[in-house]
Amino acid sequence: MSARKWHLMRIIISGGTGIDARESFSEVDVTNTSSPVRRGAGRPTREQAEARHSELLDTALDLFLEHGLQVATIEMIAARVGMTKRTVYGLYADKAALFGAAVQRAIERQIVPPTTLESFDRGDVADTLEAIAKLRIGQVMTPNGLRLQRIINTESYRFPEILTANYEQAAKPVIEFVAGLLDRAVAAGTIAPTDTALAATAFMSMVVGGQVRAIVSGRTITPEAIDRQVHFTVHLLLDGLRPR
Repeated sequence: MSARKWHLMRIIISGGTGIDARESFSEVDVTNTSSPVRRGAGRPTREQAEARHSELLDTALDLFLEHGLQVATIEMIAARVGMTKRTVYGLYADKAALFGAAVQRAIERQIVPPTTLESFDRGDVADTLEAIAKLRIGQVMTPNGLRLQRIINTESYRFPEILTANYEQAAKPVIEFVAGLLDRAVAAGTIAPTDTALAATAFMSMVVGGQVRAIVSGRTITPEAIDRQVHFTVHLLLDGLRPR
């Protein structure tokens, strides 16, 4: 985010006026989510320092959700993660900067590498669409995915840039991949010519959006229910685009 946007965020926070995934919807390992490494005595290794930094960002996001951005403090976060305030302030100038870094890290952990997306495409449009949909739903069901969606729900009305960042970095590349898949299907005559970008956006909204809202609200959704919903939506799309 730009320095200007973070300056505005600091003003609002402070209250001032001038201050195999094809067969399962479980999480696909697209980022390093290994457990934090606790350090012993002496200077921490680079791996330990990075692990503690990750733990700080995860803890900060948890507390921002638990207490709200206005109420959560650097002191609370430092105490929860077992750091001194001085250590935290050595990394981030203020709460706004820590909030931004915590959200950005959560977004980055939802990004699916292009090579992972490409690995789902083995020539069958329906199978590929189902695999992509289950991947995205599975990501939301992870602890990181739930934290991110809930923080977006609670804070994006004040900070719309976090909603934009999540879309641009995590959702848009998947939509573009689906649009490319549909482009190839049009070229092959499998589906009728259409606005594939619009079709991809509508498809992802239908197949993922509803499930995300249910999951974030706390509803329990079985794998079988997700399979049925995904299968139905994929074939609804493809039947609607079938050449007439």
